[in-house]
Parts: sequence; C-alpha cells; structure tokens
Amino acid sequence: MKPGARNLITDVPGLLVGNARDDALKSGTTVLTAEAPFVASVAVMGGAPGTRETDLLAPDKSVEAIDALCLSGGSAYGLDACSGVVSGLRARGRGFRIGPAVIPLVPGAIIFDLLNGGEKDWDDNPYAALGRTAFEAASPDFDIGSEGAGTGALTAMTKGGLGSASLVLEDGTTVGALVAANPMGSVTTPGDRHFWAAPFEIDGEFGAMGPDPRPGLGRDLDSRKLRTMLGMDQSRANTTIAIVATDATLTKAQCQRVATAAHDGIGRACVPAHSPGDGDLVFALSTGARAVSGERALSVIGHAASLCLARAIARAIYQARPEPGDILPCWSNLNA
Repeated sequence: MKPGARNLITDVPGLLVGNARDDALKSGTTVLTAEAPFVASVAVMGGAPGTRETDLLAPDKSVEAIDALCLSGGSAYGLDACSGVVSGLRARGRGFRIGPAVIPLVPGAIIFDLLNGGEKDWDDNPYAALGRTAFEAASPDFDIGSEGAGTGALTAMTKGGLGSASLVLEDGTTVGALVAANPMGSVTTPGDRHFWAAPFEIDGEFGAMGPDPRPGLGRDLDSRKLRTMLGMDQSRANTTIAIVATDATLTKAQCQRVATAAHDGIGRACVPAHSPGDGDLVFALSTGARAVSGERALSVIGHAASLCLARAIARAIYQARPEPGDILPCWSNLNA
C-alpha cells in the first residue's frame, strides 16, 4: 500500500472537498461531495455526538445514496452548516427526488469549539453561510491543518486541525480519510514531540520524528495532561469526526463495517479515545467505481481506512498553524 498522488481523501476518484473558515470566529466547516451520489453509513463510538440525519445512513433505512457530508465546528450551532450545503445542492438540482420535489440529504457532524478564544457573540448563526461557501469551494485539492472544520480544533495539549491521507491497495482500490481532529486526548506522547500514530507514518508526512523510544509511556502521562484527558478540566469539550472513503463497490452495511473498523485509527492516534466527553464519529462512503468481493477485501479496506485515519489525525496537528488569540500552542511551536 502507498499513498495516492495527493495523499488526500480526494485521491478516491470523483470526490471533492471544500473548506470555509472564519478567523475571528475561530471556526469553520468542511464539505465532502462528489460528481455523483454515493452510498454511505456511519459508526458512532464517542459518548457525546452531535449529528444531523445520521439515522438515514443505517443499513435498514430506505435512502440508498446521498450527495454530500458535512463536518463542522460550532457544536449544535454548526449543524446548520448542513442547511447551507442543502441550498447549494438544490441550486444545482441535486438531491433525493419525490415526484417534482428535490430534497438534498446532507448528513453531518460537529465538533465542540465554542471555548477556543474566538468571537462567539453573533446575532445570526454563521454556519449556514460557512456550509454554502465550503460547498461552492469543493475541488480535488484542498488545504489541511487550521482549515475548515479544523480551524478552531484543539487537542489535550496543542491545537488540533483538519487532516487527510490516502492509500492505494495492491489491487488498485483507493482508500482515504478526512478528519476534524479535536480530541479530549492527546495525539502526542508526553513531551509533545512524538505522535502516537508514528508507527504508521509514510514518507515523513508528519515530521518523521519516529515512535517515542521511551518505555512505559502509557503509565507516564504528566499530571496536567492526565487531568485534561480524564475530563477533570471542564472548561472544554471535544470530539474527533471523520469521513473514510473508497472507490470499491460497497453496500450500506459494508460501509458501516468499514466505519467501525476505521475507529481503530482514532484509537491509534489519540490517547485516550472514545471517551464520554468525545463525540467520536466516522462516516464511511463508497463511490462504487470498482468491483470487489469477499470478506477479505472488506477487511483490507477497513484496515486501510483505519491506517489512513490515524495518519490524517497526526497530519492535522502537524499542519496546524498559530493564529492570534490561540489558547493552546501548535505542535510546530513546541518543536521549532
């Protein structure tokens, strides 16, 4: 397996991603759409999710395909970003058709970034406009780090961010991940130099620091970090939300299984993960461009999705950049 040409989720042919951010707000939105509707499902493993229209992605529900997925900052306010994406899709005549009616279906999820130092005293909810802007900006190339839904993201000890990564499998199948990394846990080992995801890094994509060589790291968390991780610091709430994608032809049930497997990537990159205070969620989608068969193929795709997600989380934090008013340093500040 090797990364695709961009090392982004848009290495899956036909996928497009757009970002919008508001630097004063310290928040933003990321939209994934495609040239054609796609099959998708979802798996939630965090204790505090914030979602819109995820029930329709269950394998037993009637909707077969959707046109976009939305990741946003803003907590519950950020769910309105989906409305902006709906408006953009409707303007292009895309959506679920019932007679003459066109109903765009845009599932979405949010991170909590309301206490990150940004200006949150708006009169009108800004997230619908951010969603529409992100949708209109969707293209095969997009920036990661302090962009889109990752604009105001935080981890236990450093700024979070938006990340992405991809892999091309031996049979030519492409798998990718897109993540807004805002975990309660840390993405770095004590000392904030080495990434927990280091064993899965490819070609120095997040600094080539390698794994932390010190033994006993799981028992050696400094007291400040441990206090934050265990939720004893109640000033913030968190979440890691992600999309994994493949061009392999999968059913909704198979997408749900890939989404579940991809959660391993959060566990490999964030310590701890899937806590009561996180809303950890993974969407999985299939563009249906390549035929695959058998449980082994599905297992390999799920494993690849977890590797992409772990790498994407580390890349998000590695690429985060400092901005005025930040309440936490960037990884780059700590390792200059």
